[in-house]
Amino acid sequence: MASTVERDMFKIPDSEYNARLEKLRELMAAENLEGVYLSGATNLKYFAGLIYLPTERPAAVVVPKNGEIAFFGPVIEREHIPYETKLVTKIFTYPDYPGEVHPMKMFASWLGELGMVGHKLGVDNPAFYSSPYGYRGPLLSDLVIGTTFKPVGEKLYSMRLIKSQNEIECIRESVRWGHVAHELLQKYLSPGIYDFEASARASIEATVKMKAELGPAFKGTSASPLIAHAGIRGQVGPNSAFPHAVSIERRIEKGDIIGTGAAADVDGYHSELERNVFMGKPDERVRKYHKIALEMQRAAFEALKPGAKCSEADKASYSVAKSYAVTDLIRHHSGHGMGLEGHEPPFLDVGDESELKPGMVFSCEPGIYLPGLGGFRHSDTIIITEDSAEWLNKYPRDTDSLTVEC
Repeated sequence: MASTVERDMFKIPDSEYNARLEKLRELMAAENLEGVYLSGATNLKYFAGLIYLPTERPAAVVVPKNGEIAFFGPVIEREHIPYETKLVTKIFTYPDYPGEVHPMKMFASWLGELGMVGHKLGVDNPAFYSSPYGYRGPLLSDLVIGTTFKPVGEKLYSMRLIKSQNEIECIRESVRWGHVAHELLQKYLSPGIYDFEASARASIEATVKMKAELGPAFKGTSASPLIAHAGIRGQVGPNSAFPHAVSIERRIEKGDIIGTGAAADVDGYHSELERNVFMGKPDERVRKYHKIALEMQRAAFEALKPGAKCSEADKASYSVAKSYAVTDLIRHHSGHGMGLEGHEPPFLDVGDESELKPGMVFSCEPGIYLPGLGGFRHSDTIIITEDSAEWLNKYPRDTDSLTVEC
């Protein structure tokens, strides 16, 4: 876990970005690359400090073996780039997508201006750009003759697996504000309201508190104005048995089991806090299944330590479920990596034999789901340390603390 923590605004310092770029250039030397073409929004943030909101308009950052870092993208970003990052010093823009000349054809021309044509380039995404907004276009590799593009996406991911001290401090701060947001959410939950009412109220209040404490220079990295948030996402009553519910078509009722989640955006870094909240005193059946889920989570956590395999945590939680004869109620693995993305490799899955190393960050969240009754899952943020693992979230886990009187 390299680098000294610079906490002023819980922001990754330029010194760390420069270290990341140095690692990227070491990869170029090892792979005999003239440069690396990055089009994934996460990679733009990780290596260049650039927050880019993907739309149908293709964009990329080109990091050369030597020389200035260049941005290729729409003209709407021209003034935005210097505001977000000082690392990108060459800016090439096109009018809009699809335009009279397709942007990817301009990208091919700009690679020529950078002296990249005829060489070997790394690329994070062989499609050269992907977006849910309907982008379509030719492959850059078909437009740039005599140039070899080598996929290096997996190697770039591997650079992000071990978090630095700066990254971990951002994640710790995300955890802290997730707690604030969740406390407010639990406070505002009551029968007769919709889940989104409590979520919106808690998220707005937590965001105002966070901004007031961290100062006007602190900002979020997404299109959402809510840098701290708490939500329910439709996991109310029987719908909590859907691990990825979207909405419920009724108000909260007494007796509901609710699945919650809370976190905060700290320079793009994520954490997880998920809990069951019980509307009114839960019966013995609910207490039984909640207890099993807590034991599964504890078993998974105890398997997390340097040198162990990711699969061991999943096997440990499964073993608990087997002892209670509830393996048929499992719907997902026991956790996943986290960082700039909410889900990152490696995964706490029986099929993932990746070795756990100090500086890795995971969610730990095995769960069981009973159709017609509800789901039972807590998620907490875990850091692998030099000799064990640290459970970051200190939010209550016991049934009584998570019960709302009504």
